[in-house]
Amino acid sequence: MNQDDQINENFWFLRRPLQFLADVVVLCAAFFIAYLPAVNIQLGEYYVETALRQLPFVILVQLSTLFLVGAYSIIWRYVSIEDIKVFLKAAAISGAILIIFRFLLMFTEFNWWQVPISVILIDTMMAFGGLLALRITRRFVYELDEKNRMHSGRKRGKQKPTLLVGAGRMGATLAKEMLGRKDAELEIRGFVDDDPRKRGGSVSGVKVLGTTHDLPRLVDELNIKQVVLAIDQAQGKEIRRIMDVCSAIPVKAQIVPSLNEIAHGRVSVSRIRDVQIEDLLGREPIELDDENLHEFLTDKTVMVTGAGGSIGSELVRQITNYSPKQVLLVERAEFFLFQIGRELTNTFSDARFVPLIADIGDEPRMREIFSQFRPDVIFHAAAHKHVPLMEINASEAIKNNVFATRKLGELAGEFGAADFVMISTDKAVNPTSIMGASKRIAEIVIQDLNHSYSTNYIAVRFGNVLGSAGSVVPIFREQIEKGEPITVTDREMTRYFMTIPEASQLVLQAGALGEGGEIFILDMGQPVKILDLAEDMIRLSGLTPYEDIDIRFTGIRKGEKLFEELEITGENLLKTRHPKIFIGKIATYSRPEVENILREFKAAVEAQSEMRIRSVFNEFLPEATITQIEPAVAEENLLAQNARLGSAEK
Repeated sequence: MNQDDQINENFWFLRRPLQFLADVVVLCAAFFIAYLPAVNIQLGEYYVETALRQLPFVILVQLSTLFLVGAYSIIWRYVSIEDIKVFLKAAAISGAILIIFRFLLMFTEFNWWQVPISVILIDTMMAFGGLLALRITRRFVYELDEKNRMHSGRKRGKQKPTLLVGAGRMGATLAKEMLGRKDAELEIRGFVDDDPRKRGGSVSGVKVLGTTHDLPRLVDELNIKQVVLAIDQAQGKEIRRIMDVCSAIPVKAQIVPSLNEIAHGRVSVSRIRDVQIEDLLGREPIELDDENLHEFLTDKTVMVTGAGGSIGSELVRQITNYSPKQVLLVERAEFFLFQIGRELTNTFSDARFVPLIADIGDEPRMREIFSQFRPDVIFHAAAHKHVPLMEINASEAIKNNVFATRKLGELAGEFGAADFVMISTDKAVNPTSIMGASKRIAEIVIQDLNHSYSTNYIAVRFGNVLGSAGSVVPIFREQIEKGEPITVTDREMTRYFMTIPEASQLVLQAGALGEGGEIFILDMGQPVKILDLAEDMIRLSGLTPYEDIDIRFTGIRKGEKLFEELEITGENLLKTRHPKIFIGKIATYSRPEVENILREFKAAVEAQSEMRIRSVFNEFLPEATITQIEPAVAEENLLAQNARLGSAEK
């Protein structure tokens, strides 16, 4: 610590008293100067005496107003336009008070208060203008001092010469933060931006040197070691194009986290990271109806089943932003429950979380939880969801996805929950797999329960989420890290993808919109080829597809489709208040039909008959095409599955 820092450390408590004293001096000077025009620049004895009598009251009003609007809580080293508005507000209030008192006392014996209106107006402008000038000067001196310290303390030669792509809001924020930090790892040498209006200009003192087409030339001329993408709401195609340019130069390219990540407090602008496959999707940030969500979740007891899973854990994070009374974390996997509990404790210290080890199929345990906590809102994310595994474990799919869901829904109704939201899947549409068909039956069960209880039961249907447990992204990433060939089932295989935060946010919004009985369908955007996904992930790892990492095609497995569907036809989708959430007009079943379906499944499960389970699906779901498998074939598939598990596209 240098001498200046030591002085600041020892006398920090004097800052506010000195600031207050300086403000009083400015206010006094402004008042006397404001009087000069009224007396033709000559202060006679009468006017001096009058001004001295009026001064204490004027200062009292002005200082009281400053405290009232919170002017003394502003940290001026971080002052913004909004903070300046605070002083303008104080000026307007104090000026109005003084003028009102002037007219109230006009016809009284308090002649000494006959301050001209012009004096009040001039004094108000000069006083608060002086206060602002004092603070702006203070900030200027502080920034100048910080800049000098930064340059004197910055280690030369250890910073990476860097170009920023994007001279917009995000790029400006990053440049300002990097330039203001002595420990910054990046030396910002310029911007590139494809907006021709910005070329030749400067942002935060950094010049815009050209467009992205100039990257090869600028990298060579400026000896650039790193390129950072800081583009507001960048599209996947644009990111991919810039990444291709950087790969050809070659130069390392990284990216600033998306606005969606920053808005939800997961990262800061300065947390630069490698480009991920999620970035190449280029999906727009979700706009939520916060007012509706606050009404839906604030001060409510919210239960999340499967709270340790990919979707469940993100739901918990998102729910916490809306100040629930408490969040019940229901999870049967002890380790996952421990992980999410520890994260929440560290991140949301003020929120109340209750970790509950429980299997949703254990009725006595779930009844105990409902009886003790009486949740208001339930998000049901627990399920068996892996397609190939469920093909050889059909009974377990029925037990967990159908019967456990039914019992959980009944408990919600019995204990008076207001809302029950079940996470479904696009594989429930025209199902060809046990997993997809079991989720379609679960949807039917949920719709049936809506007629029996006052609880609002809804289902939310969407496709794959990037990075979730069992999805292709972590599998591909593991194969790349090991240098193994990536396994893809078919060249034409496509899937709908969204990010975990995006899916979770839309699930919450759908829950708030639901009135009971709806099956909501999320806008998944355009389908993505699994092959393209694999090639992109190889390139993002700095490798070349088919050279450094090979891609092998293993063939479509039982239960899989080449193309996933969200609905049979777009004509059956109804719009909601949210542009990315729709209601599917999907066939419903009567109470006797539902009871008959469940009886047949119960008998099939009790008989341990995989063939009968498949027959029941095909009998009661006209849109389903579940292939029958002989017992010997099923055993063979089980053995093959153990060897090919790594190639699954969920």
